[in-house]
Amino acid sequence: MSTLLEVNGVSVSFDGFRAINNLSFAIGLPELRAVIGPNGAGKTTFMDIVTGKTKPDEGIVRWAESAQSLLSMTEAKIARAGIGRKFQRPTVFEDQTVWDNLRVALSKPRGPFAAMFDRVTPEDRKRIDEIAGEIGLSGHLSRMAGILSHGQKQWLEIGMLLAQDPKLLLVDEPAAGMTTEERNHTADLLKRLAKSHAVVVVEHDMDFVRRLDCRVTVLHEGSVLSEGSLDHVMADERVIEVYLGR
Repeated sequence: MSTLLEVNGVSVSFDGFRAINNLSFAIGLPELRAVIGPNGAGKTTFMDIVTGKTKPDEGIVRWAESAQSLLSMTEAKIARAGIGRKFQRPTVFEDQTVWDNLRVALSKPRGPFAAMFDRVTPEDRKRIDEIAGEIGLSGHLSRMAGILSHGQKQWLEIGMLLAQDPKLLLVDEPAAGMTTEERNHTADLLKRLAKSHAVVVVEHDMDFVRRLDCRVTVLHEGSVLSEGSLDHVMADERVIEVYLGR
């Protein structure tokens, strides 16, 4: 497994509050990683930095695919380089079908000229069918996205990320608001994707994290507090103190 993303010595402050404090983090390809921690631990800021939304005060964020610093790249260029992010609340085109949502997301040339001559090729149709099968929505391609269940909308958004051919997927609290069956489906989906992608899951649901059965990174006050299996980090006295306050 080769290192895909390397965050080294990164710090960032907002109005005097240090949200990220000398954070070092690496993920390989392929790999599934869960990131946990109490509110204010720096989980969202970490994702903001990786995707270019927030620029750190110091440190290095290196993307191994191009041996390039992500800090010199715009958000759009970072996305094109192969980093996809799914926010907690699904953002799909609710007045369009599942099929149309996936078609719009396909990794293809952008811009006015490309849009004028946009054609759905047999390869596009094959890719859409493959993604729909992967996310479990093959039987729903003609349905409007707005009438899907919450869990199905989450899967559709993951599918829209896959349509962009990312190497790294950053997934924020995918289990929130899901039924038990939907959570299980989502965990199994992410585990399958991690066989060929790097997948970082930020999550509060420890039962969901346990089902992921992956390496866990615990953040606290913007730094890595503990890392290892879920059982290992939850037995760490420092983690117990942070979570239980003793």
